[in-house]
Amino acid sequence: MRHTSRKHSPVASLRRGPLAPDAFKSKLHSQRLASILGISLGVTFSICFITGLLSDAAQNAPLWSWWPARPAGLYRITQGLHIATGIASIPLLLAKLWTVYPRLWAWPPVEGVLHAVERITLIPLVAGSIFLLFSGVWNIALWYPWGFFFPTAHYWTSWITIGALVVHIGAKATIARRALGRSSDHLLQPIDSGLTRRGFLGAVTASAALLTLTTAGQTWRALNPLGLLAPLRPDQGPQGFPVFRSAQAAGVTKKARDAGYRLRVEGAVSTPLALSLEDLRALPQRQATLPITCVNGWSADVRWKGVSVAEVLRRAGAPADVEITVESFEAGGAFSSSHINGAQAQDPDTLLALEANGDPLHIDHGFPVRLIGPNRPGVTNTKWVEKLVVQ
Repeated sequence: MRHTSRKHSPVASLRRGPLAPDAFKSKLHSQRLASILGISLGVTFSICFITGLLSDAAQNAPLWSWWPARPAGLYRITQGLHIATGIASIPLLLAKLWTVYPRLWAWPPVEGVLHAVERITLIPLVAGSIFLLFSGVWNIALWYPWGFFFPTAHYWTSWITIGALVVHIGAKATIARRALGRSSDHLLQPIDSGLTRRGFLGAVTASAALLTLTTAGQTWRALNPLGLLAPLRPDQGPQGFPVFRSAQAAGVTKKARDAGYRLRVEGAVSTPLALSLEDLRALPQRQATLPITCVNGWSADVRWKGVSVAEVLRRAGAPADVEITVESFEAGGAFSSSHINGAQAQDPDTLLALEANGDPLHIDHGFPVRLIGPNRPGVTNTKWVEKLVVQ
């Protein structure tokens, strides 16, 4: 009788190198480890996604209309969590990909329709996760080696990725529940290198914590001494806080220093105004210590002094609960104008700032006038204000 050896079959002949069943010897490639890391990633990704949506809502109309003026530091918290959970997700993602890597070489590659759908969703899930996390880090570092507008690409990729994540969780829920239901004793068993699976999880957790601690200092002042990897320090720059975009880069230096400067207030008002810098200084001045929080992650408390927007609106005869468009000298920039909703407009600490930390505004911080308000993203605190248009 003729016997055909399985190892000589056409299918078996394909399974060589990384395709061979015994190619992955590390016991770190376990379903339980993958499930634990997957749950951890699910938590960090969910927090990062939700806080990212809040950041988008705070910056863009029409969702902006409901964004509250108080508490003043709310955006600092939500954006800080967005940055922190994104950074913490990087070692979690790399560890997760390592543990499930052998599954990419499973044979046969597709075992049915549902399995095919699950494997297809891995493409946007893995690609989207890598793009979001690493482009996010480059954005924090203010390095843009691409030609697209980062916020738009980041926003839509996050929706695609979170959709793929939901499908993946649905497909893997039963497997994960079964794996997590097993005894955890095997986590203490050493692998070939002497490292236990629990030790591996500890190393991944420590890496995530270390990366977060060494960058979160740019948001939370208490962690500032640990901010070794933070690209910007919140206490450095003109007048004691950083500059995101300079007057020279915005092309406004000449207009900002023009002695004939006038702040115009127009639109739905009974008395249009054209206020010089001296006129603004002669109005009742208000001081407020408010955080300025950049979408890139840094945040600083600054003592501001200037004229309340509500006071200017009152003098212009604007109706109550109006919304305002604030326009800058900067032409064509992504954030050359911003929106003030009714709650922000009536808050007494929404200021047309003339001073910062006791001195007249530095030109790179928006001289002669900049907008500042409670619970506003830094990019919406328009610098070099030229005009208020009441709607």
